[in-house]
Amino acid sequence: MEALISQFTFLSDEALQDKNFDPSTIEDLMKLFEIEAYKAWAAMELEQENEVEAAEIELAEAEDELDSSMERAMDEFRRFEEEMERMAEEELSRLEETAERARKMGKLTENAASVASKRYIEAALNSATASMKSAWKGISSNKVHPN
Repeated sequence: MEALISQFTFLSDEALQDKNFDPSTIEDLMKLFEIEAYKAWAAMELEQENEVEAAEIELAEAEDELDSSMERAMDEFRRFEEEMERMAEEELSRLEETAERARKMGKLTENAASVASKRYIEAALNSATASMKSAWKGISSNKVHPN
């Protein structure tokens, strides 16, 4: 391009000094400028297409990396979720066992209290019956109890 500009400057100077200068010489030079401009435009377009292709490849690689990272994160999340679920099930099982033991202990305590209260009532009734019998004996024998 610089050579064409030098040639154009040279021809311009010659056109100003030489009255027999052929203007078609400048037209030929202008065609060379046009060809050179098209070449530069084509080269820039090719470079742009190459950059677009490279950017698309990098974008695809970045998307693949993102997908891979997301898949690893989801796998890790699933493992974490499974572990938490397993731990929750174990804790629930332990709580159910503890509740069942407490229920059985409560039932045993209730039964023991029931048996103890029945025995207390029986003992109280036996004591009252014995006192009544003793009182009847005392009344029927006309003896007075010293108390």
